[in-house]
Amino acid sequence: MKIELLAYDSMGVRSMATVVETKDLRLMIDPGVALAPYRYGLPPHELEIKKLNEMWSIIEDNLIDCTHVVITHYHYDHHEPDSAELLAKKMVYVKHPTQNINFSQKRRASYFLSKINEAGGTYQYADGRDIRVNSTIIRISEPTPHGTNTKLGYVIMVSVCDGEEKVLYTSDVEGPSLDAQLDIILRERSDVLIVDGPMTYMLGYRYSYESLEASIKNLVKIIRETPVKTIVLDHHLMRDLGYKQKIEPVIREAELKGVRLLSAAEFEGKPIEMLEARRKELYGSSCYKLDAT
Repeated sequence: MKIELLAYDSMGVRSMATVVETKDLRLMIDPGVALAPYRYGLPPHELEIKKLNEMWSIIEDNLIDCTHVVITHYHYDHHEPDSAELLAKKMVYVKHPTQNINFSQKRRASYFLSKINEAGGTYQYADGRDIRVNSTIIRISEPTPHGTNTKLGYVIMVSVCDGEEKVLYTSDVEGPSLDAQLDIILRERSDVLIVDGPMTYMLGYRYSYESLEASIKNLVKIIRETPVKTIVLDHHLMRDLGYKQKIEPVIREAELKGVRLLSAAEFEGKPIEMLEARRKELYGSSCYKLDAT
């Protein structure tokens, strides 16, 4: 099994675009990329826009050779409706567009799926599905809340097992802080876990201290009670320059158990580029360098 993390927040954009390749298939999960429209009251810096275009080109190039695609929900950092023609000749599995979904995502789903139809493509609903391609099994969870409640709708998790190794992609769980999210992760018992980490950059505002405490407890439980060897913790977490201090108990437990805990950029051997979190610095210094954190 080969895992490629194409575009993530630790690489300078909002995304979790991921490719999993086995001897039977090449799967892309959530081919989308976006930027925060405002951060610190500032629009995206030109370096962020440059990175966005670079990351989207990488996603486009990788989609060419993909046989399967899964869309876990309908936020724009996880799907690109105006490039639906890229999906026309692929096996596409999507989060159900009318069940377990909020109004905003329902409207976006309708538009996106209509664009796939216009491009001559087809799609199937993914929720709760097991998809077998020779010796590879793609297991898609039942919908679970996007974050700490259902206000932003639901997402589906995706696991891929080739008979020798298993990877689980959580999508936007913002933690995980909820028992329903944790139960799926514990049940899958993956070797590699790709997790949307706690939304600490909004701690005390849109993300409570109680949710952070629950997320830390759950991540420690995962490390202790599953055979996971590598955890990629990224996305919402990597919008906070102080993320390491916020999840220190998780880092300690991973070190104790010999589990690799790292960002997507580190997984790919790249420097961390938290451009959104550094937006004030980008605007404040014309000679700003993309330093690793």
